Parts: sequence; C-alpha cells; structure tokens
Amino acid sequence: MKELTDHAAAAAFRRLVAHLQHRHDAENIDLMGLAGFCRNCLADWVMEADGTLTKDEARELIHGMPAAEWKTRYQSEATPEKLQRMQESIAKNAASH
Repeated sequence: MKELTDHAAAAAFRRLVAHLQHRHDAENIDLMGLAGFCRNCLADWVMEADGTLTKDEARELIHGMPAAEWKTRYQSEATPEKLQRMQESIAKNAASH
C-alpha cells in the first residue's frame, strides 16, 4: 500500500478546515454524533501536534474566528437525542486509540 505524503496530507487538511469553516450548518454536536470528532477535536489535535499553540489559538485556526464567537453565531441548543448519539459515537472511539 502507498503511504500518504506530508504534502498530500497538508493539502487535504487545509481543504478540510476550509470546508468546516464554510459549513456552519454542520454543528459540532452533529459531527460528534456521526464521526466521533468535531472542530474542537481537530483543534486539539493541531495544538498537540504543534506544541506551541494554546487551545484558544488552535480553535481559532480551525473555526476561522474565536471559538466563543463561533459558538454564539452557529451553535444551537443540544437536544437529548443529539447528546445521546454523541455519547454512543464517542464510545466507539475508545477502540481506535
């Protein structure tokens, strides 16, 4: 199997970030419920990989604005159903770490 190059990974990552910044309708709770990760997770991974960014700085890079501003503008109240789906999805992550 071929290995993913750093160049391709970086280009795909930038495209993913741009996509998430464009698709505000895809809320973090929905992403968590479907895939077990969200913008905040991605920002945490960037922060950990970089080693110099704060959580707020990394989240601003991924959200395209301060996370608190994104939350105010685009985040709706989580329903009990969405929270349950998120918890079930997160539980699936344990096997991959």
